[in-house]
Amino acid sequence: MKTLLAKTFVLLTLVLMTACSQKQAESTPTQATTNDAPLAGGESAVKDDVSEKNVVQVAVSSADHTTLVTAVKAAELVDALSNAGPFTVFAPTNEAFNQLPAGTVEGLLKPEKKSDLQNILQYHVAVGVYHLENLADGQTLGMVNGDNVTFAVKDGKVTINGAAIKGTVKGSNGIVHVIDKVLLPPTK
Repeated sequence: MKTLLAKTFVLLTLVLMTACSQKQAESTPTQATTNDAPLAGGESAVKDDVSEKNVVQVAVSSADHTTLVTAVKAAELVDALSNAGPFTVFAPTNEAFNQLPAGTVEGLLKPEKKSDLQNILQYHVAVGVYHLENLADGQTLGMVNGDNVTFAVKDGKVTINGAAIKGTVKGSNGIVHVIDKVLLPPTK
């Protein structure tokens, strides 16, 4: 009987010691690693060479949209347009920006003109995906900046506020329609 009590006592002691050491290990703070640090940059900071490009990456990959990409960066809209969307972006080409009066683009890229640049760029973006075949003559659409645009459809060709839609590229978070003019919001 004494042996059974001694063995039970030893077994109980071992169980308690194990439980205490596990409890201490759980409560001991661990050293944070660099992998525990929060990521900076939002959606635009995600590096992914396998998935379909988002609307910003579509523009970045186009040699005809370098001015637009520069403007989107200056207006600090890269993260917003890299998010899930869905977005429809009407993307003016470099030639479209060249049609503006001399010095306009350079002036808008200045830090003190950031809100004006954002307003103009947001006039090129609608929330939702709008395919050309679903746009009707005379249809209006609200843009991100709060103003409306109007579509015209003639002989199968679609224009937005007089700018011709020259092509369309699908993105992971929306669609990009290439246009031949910069859309300028109405003055208030």
